[in-house]
Amino acid sequence: MLARILKKRQLFFDYAFIALGALIQALSMRLFLIPGLMVSGGISGAAQIVNFYTHWPIGVMVLAGNLPLLLLGWRYLGGRRFALRTAVAVVLFSVFTDLLAFFLPQSGITPDMVLDALYGGVLLGIGLGLVYRGRGTSGGSDILGRILNHYRGLAISQAYLITDGLVVLASGFAFGWDKALYGLVVIYVSGLAAEMISEGNNLYRTVFMITDKPREITDEICNSLERGVTLLPGTGGYTGQSRTMLYCVLSRSEINLLKAIVVEIDPDAFMVIGQANEALGEGFRPLRKD
Repeated sequence: MLARILKKRQLFFDYAFIALGALIQALSMRLFLIPGLMVSGGISGAAQIVNFYTHWPIGVMVLAGNLPLLLLGWRYLGGRRFALRTAVAVVLFSVFTDLLAFFLPQSGITPDMVLDALYGGVLLGIGLGLVYRGRGTSGGSDILGRILNHYRGLAISQAYLITDGLVVLASGFAFGWDKALYGLVVIYVSGLAAEMISEGNNLYRTVFMITDKPREITDEICNSLERGVTLLPGTGGYTGQSRTMLYCVLSRSEINLLKAIVVEIDPDAFMVIGQANEALGEGFRPLRKD
């Protein structure tokens, strides 16, 4: 009974984080990025460019652009756990973005492009970080990046660079190259802010875990998160019992998903989560000679 109550409580906080994060992202768009003609990449950035020429609602276009990606995410990137929270984040962001247009000034709150880029990036990153805290993603580049990683072997960071870079490049032709350069500042600042909100100031997390269900947890990590796991033999110093220890390295946005997996499979597992300054190899930055 207590476990069920705690699970419902966690579920409530997850969706509260996602809803608040979606609202903050929409505020960033309406107060700074849309008036400043700056894009942050992804589907929302592409929607801004189309809106500039057609005046179609940005939120509606974000939702329409994410629908096929959500279906692909459901099919290939973790099923219901992945797609449901992401769908909620996308729908709320789309609705908030269009609704706020009726209540906020169309010209934003400052004519200064530097302030638009900095405060727009910080606010956007805070919203993204809260969505990550709720174990969701923002859709768009997140989904497409993981799909490219899955089928083309691209590192997720490289996939993000490609997808967001193409949108910023298109914004240069639409809005001018000064706005595109400020868009790069938005992407960088929002990434830092999202990182700080979601998991602190390190990009990667190392996880040691002792569990009675190593195979089940390993399979779920490999299938849902598409991360490698190393199984190490261990012996309890007090009990003398042989146990299996799991070791894996994850990105900042995946650590809460891992916690959910472990709680679901073995709530009695013991976990130690550390920080890594750098991760090199498959799934992360490539290991190359300088």
